[in-house]
Amino acid sequence: MALSAAGTPEPGRPPRRTLFVIGGAEDKLGRSVVLKRFVRLAGGRQSRIVIIPTASSFVDEVAESYRSVFTRLRAGVDIEVVHAPSRAAARDPSLVERLDKATGVFISGGSQLKLGQFLVGTPVGDAIHAAYQRGAVIAGTSAGASIMSRFMISLGDEGLTPRQRSSQITAGLGLLEGVIVDQHFDQRGRYGRLLSLVANSPNLLGMGIDENTAVEIRGGRTMTVVGSGGVFVVDARNAVTDAADARRGAPLLVSGAVVHSLPTGATFDLEHVALTKFVERHPDIEVAVASAKDRAAPPLARTRSLEP
Repeated sequence: MALSAAGTPEPGRPPRRTLFVIGGAEDKLGRSVVLKRFVRLAGGRQSRIVIIPTASSFVDEVAESYRSVFTRLRAGVDIEVVHAPSRAAARDPSLVERLDKATGVFISGGSQLKLGQFLVGTPVGDAIHAAYQRGAVIAGTSAGASIMSRFMISLGDEGLTPRQRSSQITAGLGLLEGVIVDQHFDQRGRYGRLLSLVANSPNLLGMGIDENTAVEIRGGRTMTVVGSGGVFVVDARNAVTDAADARRGAPLLVSGAVVHSLPTGATFDLEHVALTKFVERHPDIEVAVASAKDRAAPPLARTRSLEP
């Protein structure tokens, strides 16, 4: 990382800006591959983690749950909670101070409308931006994943068929530009609503992330998939659509959109919208041969580089 244990940039090294976007329902009791990766990115035993449980209706329970799992995964002893139940509360200097010291920020699931109303455009929201710019890893799961983008899905019907005006977008934190994020993607059948949104806004890439799966995005561009599921990236920049004319609720014409299905081990360039590397993994085999300890050898893999 480009941060010291105190959460300040190391001299002579530019900050490494990292987002860690999780599709929800990440494993907290087993190997916890996704959350373990977040702890490592945040600095491991030297990390200073801030949990933001504001999206949840059970703030205390959610905060304690993540505090417990991060402690089990050997995060730093300094695990703080920042909860702003209103825009007024998000002006509290003590909350901003905690974020200013963080090497990792974790935004929980719940209601993304709460996050949009209480955090975006407030001192706490600005402090999250500042933490990202100086090199702290910013992670979010479920609603916390959606809030990462400039425009986030706040409401929408589920299903496979894209329909006109079946979804609503609102302002997010804007940490991730040019992308709109959906979560619980496969498990809740959200392909249709994501496709309908990019049909209406073809300048945006659609990103759907399965549960217990995350994307690690470095510098706003290079994305690597981690976890047990997959990630869909939908590119409708050259698609033909009737989004401008279709009536409310009508099935949309979307022809020529490009879909990238990315499992764990895939590395993807968001700027050029192209796969750059793939390491094929077999989670079922890996689990079968895993010992009680962390394996010293790397997992069985076949590397196929697509880089020139």
